[in-house]
Amino acid sequence: MDIETHYQINKVVARCIQQAQTAFQRTFPSPSVHFKLRGKVAGKAYLNLNEIRLNPVLFKENRQAFLAEVIPHEIAHLITHQVYGRVRPHGKEWQGVMESVFAVPAKTTHSFSVKSVQGKTFEYQCACTTYPLSIRRHNKVMRHQASYRCQQCDHTLMFTGKQLS
Repeated sequence: MDIETHYQINKVVARCIQQAQTAFQRTFPSPSVHFKLRGKVAGKAYLNLNEIRLNPVLFKENRQAFLAEVIPHEIAHLITHQVYGRVRPHGKEWQGVMESVFAVPAKTTHSFSVKSVQGKTFEYQCACTTYPLSIRRHNKVMRHQASYRCQQCDHTLMFTGKQLS
């Protein structure tokens, strides 16, 4: 990432930390930020490391949304952990930090296009429909380490033999 990007990220992190310090009347250590995530996940907070990891491909494609929503979302997890300890990941405490402290809607998932980061998928079928399973889940089925069921008909999903992408 270029210098301007690092500057903007650090500015968002510093603003979030400052807002949390004002709201909770205590200091919080600034987290480290790394671009180490792959797949469809936009960001992840590592609570005990005080670290957030971001998906570099999705960041590049959705820069403004990352600065406005994803980074505050992950920092809210860190602040929530430091203030309340072990609580539900997107529970009322986290929602309070997002909405009352950061003034950001408490959305639990992103809606970015994941076409550029989506790996191979394989077609599976039950009694009522077909599903695309990721390569990770497909490999678990092939190694007899897992099986998956349809949420509607409760039948076990069976591989059709088709690779979708």
